Amino acid sequence: MVAAMKKTLSISVAQLNFTVGDLVANADRIIDVIAQARAAGCDLLVTSELALSGYPPEDLLLRPDFHRACRRELERVASRVQGIAVVLGHPESNEAGCFNSASVLRNGQIACTYRKQLLPNYEVFDEERYFDRGGEPCVFEVAGVRIGLTICEDIWAAGPAGQAADAGAELLLALNASPFEMDKPQRRLEAARARIAETGLPLLYCNTVGGQDELVFDGASFAADRSGTMRWRAASFCEGVESIRFTDGDWENASIAPVPGIEALVYEALKTGVRDYIAKNGFPGAIIGLSGGIDSALTLAVAVDALGAERVRAVMMPSPYTAQMSIDDSREMVRLLGVRYDEIPIEPAMHVFGEMLAAQFAGLPQDATEENLQSRIRGMLLMALSNKTGAIVLTTGNKSEMATGYATLYGDMAGGFAVLKDLYKTFVYRLASWRNTVGPVIPENIITRPPSAELKPDQLDQDSLPPYDILDAIIEAYMERDESPREIIARGYPEADVRRTVSLLKRNEYKRRQAPVGIRVTRRGFGRDWRYPITSRYHDEF
Repeated sequence: MVAAMKKTLSISVAQLNFTVGDLVANADRIIDVIAQARAAGCDLLVTSELALSGYPPEDLLLRPDFHRACRRELERVASRVQGIAVVLGHPESNEAGCFNSASVLRNGQIACTYRKQLLPNYEVFDEERYFDRGGEPCVFEVAGVRIGLTICEDIWAAGPAGQAADAGAELLLALNASPFEMDKPQRRLEAARARIAETGLPLLYCNTVGGQDELVFDGASFAADRSGTMRWRAASFCEGVESIRFTDGDWENASIAPVPGIEALVYEALKTGVRDYIAKNGFPGAIIGLSGGIDSALTLAVAVDALGAERVRAVMMPSPYTAQMSIDDSREMVRLLGVRYDEIPIEPAMHVFGEMLAAQFAGLPQDATEENLQSRIRGMLLMALSNKTGAIVLTTGNKSEMATGYATLYGDMAGGFAVLKDLYKTFVYRLASWRNTVGPVIPENIITRPPSAELKPDQLDQDSLPPYDILDAIIEAYMERDESPREIIARGYPEADVRRTVSLLKRNEYKRRQAPVGIRVTRRGFGRDWRYPITSRYHDEF
């Protein structure tokens, strides 16, 4: 008796870092990996959501010329496909509308096209602004296996996957451009398992990787079987093209990359965001104002790990209120990291500004005005160095400061990219301590001493803010979970602290609108998914 031949599908998964709008380069990269996959004997190459254009293209999608260019590159890629099938994510515009699409390319042609059905319009997503909804499943066959296409949001709710199953699919394929958030890897797996339970089909999830403005994409593509068990997973925050085999309805043994701990994941997200923002925008390097405090120390460590010490410059700008410990700790850190370091005392500029404003300030007491002048002098110096060298200034403010306005507009907010913008102060400390377990680069004094802006004698952050563990919890509840002040107080937080924090958060919206873009790592950051009015008379429920 002759045993039945096994039905095997060899799939190459392209987890790659594409650049928005760099259509020719993106297409060239895809053509290269098609050739590699074909040479490796693969039957199918899978790319990520909108791989051809990069994700998200935003208002480029409103330009007819952009769509014409996308179509040219799509046809060019298709013309190079022989001996293998390719699933390519791309924008599509025609008389029926504008779609977030994925096309099956084979034998030099576009064989069929799937159009994304569920369009996310929450958090950082704004797809209903650009795209029309598809309505039909797309099932195609490769090596005897019938494959159903879905795109990102299509697997986060019932419907499209079920349509593919009803149309005869034996395997679900999900193209994704899913941004990183701290709890996102587990949430993705849960969504995939829900679709597997809905359809009874195994699933392959292909995600993009890299940084795009405030978003970072972590890759971590995976395959799961009919029971929802993970059978293959690519590494997080790493480009790669890996081959996996699907035989007789199941995944063959494949490698499962471990999921790093949350600190390692967030640190990689920050590195990715810095590296790609600077590389994709053509900056030669980065400049950081070093203060001897925890925020600038962590920012410097991330920048060096992302770019290399030779592309990073640290500048210490002490005032008469700067503690010698801060200067010593800064010198030690730059010694450990090997970056260029300069000290530019700001006391002469403080005197000049004081003299210029003496008549205007006559009879008025000193207050935050003089403190903010120090910060703005530093911002001016950093921007002068940036203008002269072309390097970008990385700002050092964290999410706690952005929420409460405890960052000076045109001062320490001056710069081009905010590395820690979505990290609470408590997590900044946590991440700094974790980084030192990899290799000691942040002096222990910086981590253990009480935080201070050092803008006046004996100043501490907690003189004007609640303790950071309380402050951060209140901000998270109000901002990320939309809890009312009454609900936050009912959970045991001091009413005075809640009132002050919420008041500061609302009062400083105008500052955040003028802040540089920064890396998003939580479910809701002060960026494209925070759209509160500056002018508002709404009174919260207390």
